Amino acid sequence: MNNLLIQSATILDPQSKYSGKVFDVLVADGKISEIGKGIKSPDKNLTTINARGQYLSAGFFDLNASFGDPGLETREDVGSGSRAAAAGGYTGLALLPNTQPPIHSKAEVSYLVNRAKGNIVDIHPLGCVSHNCEGKELSEMFDMRESGAVGFTDGKKPISNAGLMSRALLYSKSFNGLIFSYAEDPDIAGKAKMNEGVMSTYLGMKGNPSLAEELMISRDLYLAEYNDARIHFSTVSTARSVDLIRKAKRSGVKVTCDVAAHALVLTEDQLEGFDSNYKVKPPLRTKADQKALIAGLKDGTIDAIVSQHTPHEIEFKNVEFEIASYGMIGLQTVLPLALKAGLSPELIIEKIAVNPRKILGLPNPHFEKGISANFILFDPAEKWTFDEQTNYSKSENSPFMNENLTGKVKLVYNNAQYLTY
Repeated sequence: MNNLLIQSATILDPQSKYSGKVFDVLVADGKISEIGKGIKSPDKNLTTINARGQYLSAGFFDLNASFGDPGLETREDVGSGSRAAAAGGYTGLALLPNTQPPIHSKAEVSYLVNRAKGNIVDIHPLGCVSHNCEGKELSEMFDMRESGAVGFTDGKKPISNAGLMSRALLYSKSFNGLIFSYAEDPDIAGKAKMNEGVMSTYLGMKGNPSLAEELMISRDLYLAEYNDARIHFSTVSTARSVDLIRKAKRSGVKVTCDVAAHALVLTEDQLEGFDSNYKVKPPLRTKADQKALIAGLKDGTIDAIVSQHTPHEIEFKNVEFEIASYGMIGLQTVLPLALKAGLSPELIIEKIAVNPRKILGLPNPHFEKGISANFILFDPAEKWTFDEQTNYSKSENSPFMNENLTGKVKLVYNNAQYLTY
């Protein structure tokens, strides 16, 4: 039996009359059967959890996670990735299409949908915008949408061809699709490995200027406005990017955006020791950029926080910085990093649970009698160590490995099953 009684939890749910208040929640047969004070149940097999000082919220949802399935399962498969996601509080994920083969037709979308059936974490594929993520011709977007794709992106590859991006935006309107843009002008960024600035000069490394991101954001905002289409920017990282999107929103452009959790607490200064676990794309920027990102979250310009979970085998990261692959694992560290950045639990839920589903047009779980249970319980004050024992991913490429973190997910419930931590 997966029946639960959670006692004395503070509910965080902007859609619920119970939000911000302490209640007991009874879950039976996969549904919320009662919300109240001092709930009693005749069920002798009931699991009871004392949640005083902890928060109940809808399960988190990630707009930017990478697994290796299909083709790169040694990095992460659906099983290991889902376990890492659940431990981080996620009950839903949108997976990037950069696999082998890429998710560029209904066959790959259907494979992932079927692979994840019965999982505690709901898997939602993102299909490629271009065939094979090559940036040359449009993929079978409508067919992928019909098979379960929730949006379209070339993932870690920017769409350099403005004509292709414009056609993608226009075509996606016909079936209310959403185009994700990873904003980087590759001709400006070149082969740089870190942010262009004081630290890149100090280290003698070629820098990737903020201009590379901001030029692409400017271009795609114009294209979205011209085609009257929706666009979502993934992992914005500079102060100017936030300002461009803020102004576009005010002028009526249908734009949303997200930021990687690690960008809220890390800066280019971390690269002084050439630790390849800090090598990410977009690169870690300056303290001024970081301040602007946090301000953008608080004023509503930035809609969501993402994990940008990017697993790699050890041979791709435990090498010289110059040749190491980009990215870090992040599904289990988003909550601690958001708390470390000074965000309130209420704002975190908005940016990690509520808004991501709104952006994709998916229903938001909430606390109401008779509703299917999809929630997490977390303690924002509990300290824990992220190490080999607590890491559920196949990969270990994280600068937070073996560090003490604050903020822990205690329970995840979805699809009539639960896990505790």
